[in-house]
Amino acid sequence: MASEIKVNNIKDTCGTAVITKCGATHTVTAEVYKADTIQDTSGNAYLAKCGTTVTLGGCGQTIALAAGASQTGFGRTGTVDWDTTAKTASFTAVSGNGYFVNTTSGAVTMTLPASPSAGDIVAIKDYAYTFATNNLTVNRNSSPIGGGNSINPVYSTNGTALTFIYVDGTKGWLVTNESTDTSQGLLPTFITATGGTVTCCGDYKIHTFTGPGTFTVCSVGNPLGSTTVDYLVVAGGAGGGSDYGGGGGAGGFRESSGTASGCYTTSPLGACVSALPVSAQGYPIIVGSGGAGGTGTAGCRGSSGNTSTFSTISSAGGGGGGGEGAQATGGSGGSGGGSSYSCGGGSGNTPPVSPPQGNNGGSGPTGAPGYPGSGGGGAGAVGGNASPSVGGAGGAGATTSINATPTTRAGGGGGAGGGPAVGQPYSPGPGGSGGGGAGAADSPGADGGNGSTNTGSGGGGSNCSPGAGGAGGSGIVIIRYKFQ
Repeated sequence: MASEIKVNNIKDTCGTAVITKCGATHTVTAEVYKADTIQDTSGNAYLAKCGTTVTLGGCGQTIALAAGASQTGFGRTGTVDWDTTAKTASFTAVSGNGYFVNTTSGAVTMTLPASPSAGDIVAIKDYAYTFATNNLTVNRNSSPIGGGNSINPVYSTNGTALTFIYVDGTKGWLVTNESTDTSQGLLPTFITATGGTVTCCGDYKIHTFTGPGTFTVCSVGNPLGSTTVDYLVVAGGAGGGSDYGGGGGAGGFRESSGTASGCYTTSPLGACVSALPVSAQGYPIIVGSGGAGGTGTAGCRGSSGNTSTFSTISSAGGGGGGGEGAQATGGSGGSGGGSSYSCGGGSGNTPPVSPPQGNNGGSGPTGAPGYPGSGGGGAGAVGGNASPSVGGAGGAGATTSINATPTTRAGGGGGAGGGPAVGQPYSPGPGGSGGGGAGAADSPGADGGNGSTNTGSGGGGSNCSPGAGGAGGSGIVIIRYKFQ
């Protein structure tokens, strides 16, 4: 049976107490104790030496400093303890901490620690990728930053991450790590913009301009959200000619394929046409007005329509419808004007773009009785040729659903019908679908019909003097993009 020795005090050979017990307190006073392993009462080592390696703590144990205690000799290795509660208002940093700063609601100022010591460290990270919109200012708090003594730096790049370490009184705080994190690209961001009349279709915004204005891009998103816009740009239609006049040509019709903003149905003119990339700036919008109809007893060509423009896209105004006499040939433009009798129609897609922005105007057959006018070209079809006593029909327009409703625009104006020939009917040409004005009715001096407003359609040709050709319709610009 093992024996037990119980004592309250142990002394060395010189009589000096090395272990004493007083109540529940044990006092150890010897100067040197040597051991390779110290264990807790359960036999788990919390200090162990193996060769030259000393291990503090064991598997599953936690090493912590007591409240109020401090560490020395270990030092930091350029790292911080991150505060995961994002800062949304101005604050004073504490050495050893890293901060996520959220400037979504407004700018934030971080004040560096006062009276710093060498080795003090502070880090920040743009939490919401909004430093470009609402900046972070770092208040140096009387200490230099990079040797500067008067400037509080302002950070305005989204995704910025910085680590400040205090070195000395000369250089003060130096930035040892600075980066712009691109990992936010994993999250979609979207275009924001203003201008025109704004409507929504699901996740897409539609800006409609029926007159001049500015499409202002406030911010651009990323490829997972939106960086490009789809568009429709229609120029002003031309006026119809006078005195057995031809119909006015439609304004140029240009659109993108729609694949960037919802895959809506476009006209054939949008096939394979890329959406436009945009940047944060204002884009002036020009919406072309329609041309006036021709007047005069000698017959005059209608006035051309006017150009519509958005960014790099310009659509040409329609070509005027021809009038009897020296101006019988149709004018060239986005779509060509129809001719008066016995002459050729104007050329469409002038100046040329691909896909074509319009079609040619119709021609009148040589020697046709009754002096009929031909139809103006439309975005979707050439203008109709005149036949004896019958005016040519305006070329059909093109249909797109960019504004969430299938809408046809840019129809050519109809040609005027000539005076009845023997055995021939008297009939004016109808306007092309999409708002083209009809040719003059069966009445001497009748005016041609006007093209519809904001469709870019041509006006109809007039009958014999003093009738006037119809005016062309004004154009339109529509821009569409994903916003959420």
